[in-house]
Amino acid sequence: MTNTKKTENEVKRTGLYWPGKRTEVERVALPFQVVETVNVSRATREELPLFAGTEGQEAEGWRNKLIWGENKYIMASLLDQGFAGKINLIYIDPPFATGADFSVKMKVGDQEWTKEASLIEEKAYRDTWGKGLDSYLQMLYDRLVLMQELLEEYGTIWVHLDDRVGHYVKVLLDEVFGPEAYINEIIWHYPDNFQGNVNRYADNHNMIFVYGNRRDVKLERVKIPLKKPVRRDKRVWDKELKKIVAARDEKGKIIYETYTERYADNVWTIGQSSVSKKRSAEYLGYPTQKPEEILRRVILSGTKSDDIVADFFCGSGTTGAVAEKLGRRWIMADLSRFAIQVTRKRLLDIPDCKPFEILDLGKYERQYWRVHVNGQGVKRDEVLARYLDFIVQLYRGEHVTGFAHLHGRKAGRMVHVGGVDAPVTLSEINDALDECAANRFRGLDVLGWEWEMGLHDLVTVEGRKRGVDLRLLTIPREVMNPRAVKAGDIKFYELAYLDVTLERRGSETQVVLKNFIIPNEDLVPAEVREKIKRWSDYVDFWGVDWDFQGDTFHNQWQSYRTRQHPALRLDSDWHTYDRPGKYQVMVKVIDIFGNDTTKLLQVDVR
Repeated sequence: MTNTKKTENEVKRTGLYWPGKRTEVERVALPFQVVETVNVSRATREELPLFAGTEGQEAEGWRNKLIWGENKYIMASLLDQGFAGKINLIYIDPPFATGADFSVKMKVGDQEWTKEASLIEEKAYRDTWGKGLDSYLQMLYDRLVLMQELLEEYGTIWVHLDDRVGHYVKVLLDEVFGPEAYINEIIWHYPDNFQGNVNRYADNHNMIFVYGNRRDVKLERVKIPLKKPVRRDKRVWDKELKKIVAARDEKGKIIYETYTERYADNVWTIGQSSVSKKRSAEYLGYPTQKPEEILRRVILSGTKSDDIVADFFCGSGTTGAVAEKLGRRWIMADLSRFAIQVTRKRLLDIPDCKPFEILDLGKYERQYWRVHVNGQGVKRDEVLARYLDFIVQLYRGEHVTGFAHLHGRKAGRMVHVGGVDAPVTLSEINDALDECAANRFRGLDVLGWEWEMGLHDLVTVEGRKRGVDLRLLTIPREVMNPRAVKAGDIKFYELAYLDVTLERRGSETQVVLKNFIIPNEDLVPAEVREKIKRWSDYVDFWGVDWDFQGDTFHNQWQSYRTRQHPALRLDSDWHTYDRPGKYQVMVKVIDIFGNDTTKLLQVDVR
């Protein structure tokens, strides 16, 4: 007898599936901290709410935002802060494959070398590619879900990929946004990057998938110039071409018309030379940099003046730079401190750049160390205890228990160990300082892989307030190398040393850089160190806040290196104080690795 009972497929809808796929997205909302404001006048330096106003002007409650950190946490935090349905266009250029996207070419003096990824970037790479394509797709799926919630009702998302992962991600986009929301596949064709191969055709294109947040979203198609004017007979007149000349007969009747531009189609032929040739005006030396013309077409197609444009894998900052030039508001984010620094300088080079903020995420939830821990099913608390004990032992200290924020003791000083996948924050250090003060401990060493921006002199002051001598030390990458650990070659380095002086001339004040020392010279290859001519070669950027008030660094003067202007000033302009009084001057230095060091000075204006 034939069994006619129908069986139901477990899959309820069309989608892309892989082993262990999760559809519930982790949402960790963390507080934002504004660590620097740029191009903000003294009269408008007051703090603004994170999201206020809709007109895009600083006086109406908005500043553009450059955010350092893990973009999944950043997007969840933006949603928690009221950005749901507020962003008009999202463009992302996520890493296509492998870890090549995490190393960058740098120059020290006249020597070029490759800067490797930070430990946090390496962890992001392992999370993204550790299980191959499966983990990459899960990474992107989680973020697309959050982006869909951030987009306004008629917003668009543009996802830039190549042929290695593009076709998989197209199915993910159908799943998250709905196949009916698909608008276009844009082909970016770059004929000037020919790579010959006798066995296959050259790869000379990328793809950009365009989706709306609902099915009836329309694009504003851009016009592009023709290589040479085109003449068309009036009878076959193409209404999509711009008319510039109309030839008429003796009776005044139009015979033909001539055109110089046309509407773009979905194949954009834009050369790579603008970002790959060192003599090009756009060239920054950033490996994933894209030509500005691509973003110009994207932004003009999907936004109007004053709309908000976002890029959560911003790299060298092309999206924000073009949005700034086109009069759009922008939000950019990246996990790389170096990317944040490249973007900051790029924005400052734009004439009349509007004020913007540099933010990072505040107090992280404790994330647990899962690297190099043997065995399966180990409880999280045990994993964390192993990690803390491991680092404290390498520091040649002894592990202690019974404290919430203190993990070890060495030579009469207490030790706090930062998490492996998040920067050490000001609030984290304050918690450890409070615990030291409550137990009458007079010394604290904080060990960290990465550091929240702008910590150095701020936390030293906090330590002095509590009567605790504070030292910040970087955990070296070598602790991940079993051979180095076994050989006992692990050295912990204090953060960079900055020496500056204040010059006075009546009511005027000037800052002069005197010295800058990076204790861990192993960050720079020996052959490059030999080319260093002076200490200032390690300084990429520095700025001054003439009236630091203990909260946000307001960048009121700066000097920085660019490819066109590689020289760096070591003395600031003279600054005049309007009123007598005691002022705090904060000096911030960004080194060639993207790390910042601060120095707090006092000036008494009589």
